[in-house]
Amino acid sequence: MSPDTTFPRSGNHKRRPDRPPFDLIILLLQGGGALGAYQAGVYEALAEADLHPDWTAGISIGAINAAIIAGNPPEQRVDQLRAFWRFITQPPATGLGFFDGGSLAHSAGTTARQLANQLSASSAAFSGVAGFFAPRLPSPWLWPAGTVQATSYYDTRQLGSTLERVIDFDRINAGAMRLSLGAVNVATGNFVHFDTTTHTIRAVHVMASGALPPGFPAIEIDGQHYWDGGLVSNTPLQWVVQNRPQGDTLAFQVDLWNARGDLPTSMAEVTTRQKEIQYSSRTRAYSDGFKHSQIIRCALASLLEKLPEEMKDLPEVQMLKGEASHNVHNLIQLIYRARKYEGDSKDYEFSRQSMEEHWRAGYHDTVRTLRHPEVLERPCNRTGLFIFDIDGDGRE
Repeated sequence: MSPDTTFPRSGNHKRRPDRPPFDLIILLLQGGGALGAYQAGVYEALAEADLHPDWTAGISIGAINAAIIAGNPPEQRVDQLRAFWRFITQPPATGLGFFDGGSLAHSAGTTARQLANQLSASSAAFSGVAGFFAPRLPSPWLWPAGTVQATSYYDTRQLGSTLERVIDFDRINAGAMRLSLGAVNVATGNFVHFDTTTHTIRAVHVMASGALPPGFPAIEIDGQHYWDGGLVSNTPLQWVVQNRPQGDTLAFQVDLWNARGDLPTSMAEVTTRQKEIQYSSRTRAYSDGFKHSQIIRCALASLLEKLPEEMKDLPEVQMLKGEASHNVHNLIQLIYRARKYEGDSKDYEFSRQSMEEHWRAGYHDTVRTLRHPEVLERPCNRTGLFIFDIDGDGRE
């Protein structure tokens, strides 16, 4: 799939002349369907700032974006992200007035735009999305039990071909960038990660991470079947923390669902808020847990250094040494904040206009975040951890 040069560029900001003082840059990408274009915009801004990840972890649509980033050389990543998102989004229909998602819908106000988005989402639900998924005909209820057709409303085989066109899987498995993709084993219910340190990644691993039931079928890999990792956890931060990165870390966590929101005032808002809470996957709880663990690791490292020499070889001390660390970490949170008109269908509303809006939002949120110099500086507090959220720390 060749890059589309007609896609509007978000702009340029000053490129950093050198790498920040961290051993490892990590990019964490949450699941969220059509909202994933926000992550592509985030990556464009990071790439312009020469902040290229050493490790990318993703779930669902985040896994697709992560694989495109890992599966292309730095100079081609944004173009291939752009090619993917243009391929799977629907250009505005013509002759439908302000319901086409175009300029009239924009100028007519929130109500018209909400109707336009609902029309686009309904089109995806009934007709599928080119290069991504297609409705099963006849209905899965009419297929014999035990067939793959009886277990999902959509066929996702065309996604495999799309991924092969924008991702070099040989490059991924060469190991220049670590890649982790979250999924759930259907038989055991266990959360698993397909990781380049333990697996040879193929298109099916990416598809497995995004196989959300009952819409999409489970993906078979080596005799096991897998569903979307978001069923257990939609945020890859926990996996990265469990792996305890060796070295000072700068991590960008890009979430598509906001855990914070207003009290719903209608059934439509109830459905929207339910999704936001469910798929935000307790992001801030994981962040708080990371902070607590970091405090303990730093305190333990300092304590072990003060032990008398005759105690340092004790088995108990040797065991604790593996948990102690003076490494420092910056966790930079970027969270998509949906507009009121998007509603509960925002994750399957694949209009071109919405995609471009999500992309620009990710780009500009990242540019604003990088204007804060402390984001790229080593933390100097006693915990060795700095958490930054532009919403809480000063949206410009």
